[in-house]
Amino acid sequence: MDSKTKRVLDTISLHKKLLAQLETECLETIASAARMLIDCIRSGGCMYICGNGGSAADAQHIAAELVGRFVRERKGLPAIALTTDTSVLTSIANDYGFEQVFARQVEALLKDGEVLWAFSTSGTSKNVLAAAKLAKQKGGKVLAFTGKKNSPLENTADLTICVEGPTATVQEIQQVAYHIICDLVEEAFA
Repeated sequence: MDSKTKRVLDTISLHKKLLAQLETECLETIASAARMLIDCIRSGGCMYICGNGGSAADAQHIAAELVGRFVRERKGLPAIALTTDTSVLTSIANDYGFEQVFARQVEALLKDGEVLWAFSTSGTSKNVLAAAKLAKQKGGKVLAFTGKKNSPLENTADLTICVEGPTATVQEIQQVAYHIICDLVEEAFA
């Protein structure tokens, strides 16, 4: 077997290992996360989603699945990616610092009982942590997706889905988890 084929097999093997971790450690948490979001929407609330880099793209992806549709025809569901408004992001970063880009939006938008869905593979992203802490202070719930157990983000969150591994692989496994959550939420409103 040549080195490229071995690399492909190693990558697939790692994904299988992390999927097995998701299956054995996160089943009930995934179901609980869906219930949290369903309860939020049923009570007239919105979910706000944030993360940096690839996780910012995940935030937008999730918002699109919920506001648009995932698989079924149904009404649009209230979800906002806090990663998309460049004027808001750049003005906050300029005036308050990058650490406040999500917290300032949480301050302006999140209401008691609403959900902040926070992504930080390290579990230590300062801007994500600032938003999570403020969401909790405002009476919100925090759903965290991390790649490190016992991280500051996990310790702040109400629910955490954590799969440990290399960042890219963790993000790929998180996509499986959030698609399942989107499916369960959508099913409740279809």
